[in-house]
Amino acid sequence: MTRSVPLYAMALGLTISGAAVAGTYTVDRYDDDAEKGSLRWAIEQSNANPGDKNEILIKAVGSAPFVIKLNSALPAIKSPVSLIGTQWAKTGEYITVDGSNYIKGEGAKACPGANPQQYGTNVRTMSLPGLVLQDVNNVTIKGLDVRRFCIGVLINRSSHNLIEHNRLSQNYGGAGIMITGDDGKGEPTATTTNNNKVLHNLFQDNGDGLELTRGAAFNLIANNHFVSTAANPEPSQGIEILWGNDNTIVGNKFENYSDGLQINWGKRNYIAYNELVNNSIGFNLTGDGNVFDGNKVHGNRIGVAIRSEKDAHARITLTKNQIWDNGKDIKRCEAGGSCVPDQRLGAIIFDVPALEHDGFVGSRGGGVVIEPAKLQKTCKNPDEQGCNAYPNQGVTAPVLAVQNGKIAVEINGSADQRYRIEFFGNRDRHSNEAEQYLGSVVAHTNEKGIAQLTWESEKTGIGSITATVTDSNGATSELSRPVRVN
Repeated sequence: MTRSVPLYAMALGLTISGAAVAGTYTVDRYDDDAEKGSLRWAIEQSNANPGDKNEILIKAVGSAPFVIKLNSALPAIKSPVSLIGTQWAKTGEYITVDGSNYIKGEGAKACPGANPQQYGTNVRTMSLPGLVLQDVNNVTIKGLDVRRFCIGVLINRSSHNLIEHNRLSQNYGGAGIMITGDDGKGEPTATTTNNNKVLHNLFQDNGDGLELTRGAAFNLIANNHFVSTAANPEPSQGIEILWGNDNTIVGNKFENYSDGLQINWGKRNYIAYNELVNNSIGFNLTGDGNVFDGNKVHGNRIGVAIRSEKDAHARITLTKNQIWDNGKDIKRCEAGGSCVPDQRLGAIIFDVPALEHDGFVGSRGGGVVIEPAKLQKTCKNPDEQGCNAYPNQGVTAPVLAVQNGKIAVEINGSADQRYRIEFFGNRDRHSNEAEQYLGSVVAHTNEKGIAQLTWESEKTGIGSITATVTDSNGATSELSRPVRVN
């Protein structure tokens, strides 16, 4: 005979078994205290009652602007929760979490690094963040303006989190969002900081807009707008990747930085369909296996800079990018950028000095001093020692000529190797950049390393044509000298 189980007994069984009941915590008071209805109270309640479906709903209280000013650091978020500013879905307005009441000092100097003698962007730091996700997965943050901290949102050793439809602003010392596997001592942690998504956010006037550092991998950064204005005391990078691998950066826009995107020794990152405008350098790059595909890079001082590095085997692939109208006088060099007076400018430039190089002009970070003997240099002669090899395997650009209405191409590379040649067209016949992607062909070199072929464009209205070569391992050359076709 089957007996029915009373509902109260089922509920009691769930409680005894330890199954958490999801909670919804409403923030309807903007006082920064631990009383019911405050943001601090809501985070503490969610942490004490961990459940996959917890919600913290921040209401619009009074009239706009809606601002919660903190008097001290919030507790770290330690359990899965959706933290939602509810007004965004109704009117597009953000609810602000503001740190200016307790973060005191002048701009980036208010934000110390792990080394207290250092401060600001480009120093290792996790100090004075706003919202902290530490050792936690499956957190959502939406509809907030997180401003006036040293780091807006810190995601540390945490995975599968979603940050979408927020504004990150005036976080001067570190970044708007920092995604890092830092173990607390500056060393990376593998597999702890994966598969986070940062989507459809506005990053305005942060030191770095976003950082992916020290083991951050397989994260998606898509459809965000990164912009710096004249109010930003330290316009560094839109995105910095430092020892971060296998991340995807797609569909973002970067404006008015020292570097739109900077990679320092990260591997296999895929960077595609972004737009970079009015930066000192659009892409400022080292690393191995990184792919840059279909980006629009225009109005910068240098479009793409590939630096020399200690890893002589590093290769960076450039494909189908549209690069035009660079060579602007934008000398903005906060932990990057191009301020060397006689620097060669243009679309794709190798051997541009950066923070780690002798010859860099600009700030290496507040209080940062590098001994001259430790600064890196690029080898100028084949037998030179104690220096970096020329960037990107020294792959040389093809030589183009016009013959009978077609483009004659010659490659001088390694013997018996496969190369891909990509062609670019410019409307202005005097341009030497890569405004339009026209197509590609594959060539194979002979035993002397030479390949010759002809190619014909199907597009009209082209004034000049340039080309790049990419070897079978993915290293791409600078642009060729242009040929005029009209």
